[in-house]
Amino acid sequence: MYADIVDLREFYLSPVGRMAEQSITMALSAIWQGVPDERLMGLGYALPYLDRFKAGAERTFAFMPAGQGAVNWPVPGLSAAALVFDEELPLPDAAIDRVLMVHSLEFAESPRETLKELWRVLAPGGRLVIVVPNRRGLWARLDNTPFGTGRPYSRSQLIGLLRETNFTPGAMSEALFFPPAARRSLLGMWQGMETVGRKLWPAFSGVVIIEAHKRLYQGLPVAVRASRRVFVPVLAPQGVPTTRVGVD
Repeated sequence: MYADIVDLREFYLSPVGRMAEQSITMALSAIWQGVPDERLMGLGYALPYLDRFKAGAERTFAFMPAGQGAVNWPVPGLSAAALVFDEELPLPDAAIDRVLMVHSLEFAESPRETLKELWRVLAPGGRLVIVVPNRRGLWARLDNTPFGTGRPYSRSQLIGLLRETNFTPGAMSEALFFPPAARRSLLGMWQGMETVGRKLWPAFSGVVIIEAHKRLYQGLPVAVRASRRVFVPVLAPQGVPTTRVGVD
């Protein structure tokens, strides 16, 4: 079950959410210095982090899963956000250069199918960064933040999943070493706790961040699958023309 878009937005407006955003952004910056003249897509709720990279990108847009909901982004300006099914993205093959997944993989109904779909839309040499709750971390054990819901992952689980879906795992980083509490005394020490945590106990971070590259030299098995979309019939309001032909 996906986190609700309202809960995600409210979390990032809270003091704990702002600190979490800064912590994860610093870790992302250690992996991606920028995305010059490249096509960047965010999947899940990546809006707070897309703002960091969109300046140098050729184009940036946000896809939000149907189970989560969507909001207009960026504000102000023309919307570059859309509601999608994460296993059937409305993009042609090799359409984008980079993908940033935040609040996405841990909620996916079929993580393998979602990653296979990302492999399809990534261009040759494309790069994917995933941010997920750490199975060993404190944040995954408490449900007062979006990182405490969904399916947490360990490093080895992420690496195995990426290799199964034809990605080559690369650089890794960690973030969220301060506790997910709103106490002012703890929030005032978050920067120091992040610095010390990365050096002394990286295995117990709140989130794991991993970059992967699209692997091209190994073929993917092709299987025909039915669409996972569910179409719900609705009644046409009175006065709306239909294509049905009456029979005398």
